[in-house]
Amino acid sequence: MKYKLCLIRGLVLLLVCLLSAHLLVSKVFGYQDTLEKVRSTGVLTWGFDAEGGAPYVFHDPAHPTKLIGFEVEIVDAIARELGVKVRYFQNGWDSILLSLQRGDFDVALNGIEITPDREQAVLFSRPYFVYTEQIVVRAVENRINCLEDLKGKKVGTLYNTVAKQMLEALGGVDVHLYGQVEAFKDILLNRLDAVFVDFPVASYYSLPNPQLRLVGGPVGEGYYGIAVRKEDAALVEELNKIVAKLLRSGELKKIYSRWGLWNASQEKLFLHEGLLQKYSENQPSISGKAPSAVVTFLPTLLKGAMVTVGVSLLSMILAVSLGLLLTLMRLYGNKWLQGMAVAYIEIYRGTPLLIQLYILYYGLPNIGITMSAFVAAVLGLGMNYAAYETEIYRACIQAIHKGQTEAAQALGMSRRLTLQRIVMPQALRIAIPPIANDFIALFKDSSLVSVIAMVELTKSYSILAAASMDFFKLGIITALLYFGMSFPLSRYARRLEKKLSRQ
Repeated sequence: MKYKLCLIRGLVLLLVCLLSAHLLVSKVFGYQDTLEKVRSTGVLTWGFDAEGGAPYVFHDPAHPTKLIGFEVEIVDAIARELGVKVRYFQNGWDSILLSLQRGDFDVALNGIEITPDREQAVLFSRPYFVYTEQIVVRAVENRINCLEDLKGKKVGTLYNTVAKQMLEALGGVDVHLYGQVEAFKDILLNRLDAVFVDFPVASYYSLPNPQLRLVGGPVGEGYYGIAVRKEDAALVEELNKIVAKLLRSGELKKIYSRWGLWNASQEKLFLHEGLLQKYSENQPSISGKAPSAVVTFLPTLLKGAMVTVGVSLLSMILAVSLGLLLTLMRLYGNKWLQGMAVAYIEIYRGTPLLIQLYILYYGLPNIGITMSAFVAAVLGLGMNYAAYETEIYRACIQAIHKGQTEAAQALGMSRRLTLQRIVMPQALRIAIPPIANDFIALFKDSSLVSVIAMVELTKSYSILAAASMDFFKLGIITALLYFGMSFPLSRYARRLEKKLSRQ
């Protein structure tokens, strides 16, 4: 009794301490805006995505622990003017503005294009870079010379960018979406006819490569801005002053020149008055945009769902078939076949599916084996899950009492006939629940194929949500689509299990 009383008192004391700490923090920081917090703590937290982020922000190949890029130099200059240090915060690019709104970091600066949709969610500083879009082709390509020539061609671009919107508006273009580096790998492998991206990306990856070249003049024009939360007007005002100072002093020009990015377009940065006026006129309200989310985005989500179903179904057929073959090799093969089966299982279970997909799609072309993204996705998922299906089958076969096999052999049945008539029918009844569970899990794991340029349901959601900033409604719709695909399967598996148990 005394023990329980002491425990209750301790929990109450801990709760009081936590509440007091919360009130103290609220009292100290509750009335501080972000600019005040940055100055008081001496730290500016910067959110970015360094994965394939050259030349914006990326890890120095010579010193992997060090970040470099023209935006790294800009943020360092801003921090110097504020008299603070920089704290880095790695974040996925497609959710960077959502994380900013959550308060994970103070500013987001990562080639973020100023668009009306994004201005509904965050505040932008005055522009620090004028970007244009650029076409990249193979050096031997002579069919493409301007934007119109991209019609009817396979063109790679980055998701959630103005370049993607321009290709969609052009029409007749087979658009393939990538992170960043992968598009340039695929054009070198002849999987794409062209790449259409922001000029900094195009110049960094194509100019040093003799197999690639830029064609046509720069098209389109827009601005990168520093994003902050809506309530951080004071911080935006301070950032505007600092960007203007860096521009007038010539420091921005020096930074861009070092990275080969200074051009005539950057002169427009000096015309800061009214520069963003065209983006703030006639913007739709957030409440006005909300009803269109389902109507506008549902077809794209359904298309992604169909890709998910196709990839998952074919992958599971491969996994079930290959898993059964591996099981027979392991249980009834000679020592070489058993060794091969065990090695396969351990290798595939011991390495990440993501790495296996990368090797299939991007690694095999180095030895002359090239396959489409769809084929690589089906093979990658199917071969991975086959290792797990093998262990399910093995456990189910070994669960059948050994006496049944001995009785069949006593009646003169061969091993093959015993497996076919006695063992496998019973083992399959036991295996159905875990196989169905794996199939449902495979639906979710199919989202990993987005790393090899497959736009399935989860990738469709992330692209649309990042573009519209409507993560909640689109997330609910996507979750319902996944549920609609997996729930009937689980119901059918239960019915089939009951049916087989009566036989």
